[in-house]
Amino acid sequence: MKTNRIGNTDVIVTEVSFGCASIGNLYHAVPDAQAQDVIDTAWKAGIRYFDTAPHYGRGLSEQRLGSYLKGRPRDSYTLSTKVGRVLSPGQAMSEADGFVDPLPNDVRYDYSGDGIEASLEGSLERLGTTMIDIAFVHDLGRYTHGAGNDMHMEAFLGSGHERLVKLKEKGRIRAFGLGVNENEICLEVMQHGSLDVILLAGRLTLLDRSAEKELTQRCREQGTSLVLGGVFNSGILATGPVDGATYDYMPASPEILAQVSELQAAAETLGLPLATAALLFAKQHDLAASVLIGTAKPTTFQRNLSAVSIEVPDGFSKAFQI
Repeated sequence: MKTNRIGNTDVIVTEVSFGCASIGNLYHAVPDAQAQDVIDTAWKAGIRYFDTAPHYGRGLSEQRLGSYLKGRPRDSYTLSTKVGRVLSPGQAMSEADGFVDPLPNDVRYDYSGDGIEASLEGSLERLGTTMIDIAFVHDLGRYTHGAGNDMHMEAFLGSGHERLVKLKEKGRIRAFGLGVNENEICLEVMQHGSLDVILLAGRLTLLDRSAEKELTQRCREQGTSLVLGGVFNSGILATGPVDGATYDYMPASPEILAQVSELQAAAETLGLPLATAALLFAKQHDLAASVLIGTAKPTTFQRNLSAVSIEVPDGFSKAFQI
């Protein structure tokens, strides 16, 4: 599988990566054996970049991924996780933040230097490793925190960013950036310091190209790579403009449904399913170091992998006005 370099670092990622939210029991419980099976499907397909987070099942995703990777040479794969949420032992629960049967951990946001390092240390333990290749600052910004983000930004800019630089110098991480669902916080942080990479979910897709307004140019200027997630915009680019389709985790508006109908028609002129076109849009972007695919079903993963692996057809750019 083709590989790409992250920013100006020596971190190498496969152009397709496995996103591990689903194996944290996102929306429904996944048996351990099935979780291991889908990771194995990704590994056998040549994927060597895996992304997870403490948020995914309160540490369950990290624990399961660490179990699978145990015993494999550490230099044979690239691993990213996220910082900003600190887990601590808590009470058992049936559901938390959309994850079913999570691990019995409490969670608090902390974007300070100490909070980021505490978050990282917990992840290292659950993953069974001594080093993380990429640390993403998770969900910093108003999209998640609203007016409360001012406090979190003060903590991050006060000591969090500097701590990430030091952790990179010490070799505890090899690269760092943001893992977010919005453009604005990326631009704001990039005014204060450089980022190696941004995991951008849902803002550089076939449907939502808002990152092209300003963020992509800033990334080119600063040498920042992108890992693209949420390429189906929470569902509608996979299902098409059907009843009940979701966009940005909400029921799609009539305007969005109309836009997706036009995109579907353009894809059909190229002989492509809409979902395939969405995957190829992400793959062909010059800033995209990797495209995240995440599912708990091996068959679904294989189908999406097959789709993203085809060559971008002639006329693709014209059909979608790229």
